[in-house]
Amino acid sequence: MATQKIIKWYYTNLKFNNWDLYIAVSDQGVTFVSSNHKGFSELEYWQKKKGLNIVLVADQEQKTAEVVTQLTEYLAGKRTTFTLPFDFIGTLFQQKVWREVAKIPYGKTTCYSDIAQKIGHPRAVRAVGTAIGNNSMTIIVPYHRVLGKNNTLRGYRGGMEMKASLLQLENIW
Repeated sequence: MATQKIIKWYYTNLKFNNWDLYIAVSDQGVTFVSSNHKGFSELEYWQKKKGLNIVLVADQEQKTAEVVTQLTEYLAGKRTTFTLPFDFIGTLFQQKVWREVAKIPYGKTTCYSDIAQKIGHPRAVRAVGTAIGNNSMTIIVPYHRVLGKNNTLRGYRGGMEMKASLLQLENIW
């Protein structure tokens, strides 16, 4: 019987102004950015939710340094794009949705049905919404830029206050 490979997620806590985020990276790229002020328990929840043999390791090697730098620049209003590798852990459909969401430009919004159309599944609007809700990387995969029809705020893992704050930061809301 083959044993499951151990995957290390290196994590750190980013505190900047009113933001308190946990970040995790694997050897392949960014894999997790928490909701604001949700604490370490949210990271543990996502680690278990992925169903893999993931071990959380406090980042002593600066593996999260570039993510921290880019997120801090974004939160300070000095960065509009992220140039980080992603380590998406999800179904092929989810990964397709997340890649499409990652393309939404700074300061712009789209809706769930547009994402469904762009990935070639125009009738899968609810499935797109579910996939977006299963994205473990807030801010970096900017699903705060996905709104309901008529530009209405819809659910957000970090809560509506966090979503509105990010939209305000980008002068959208």
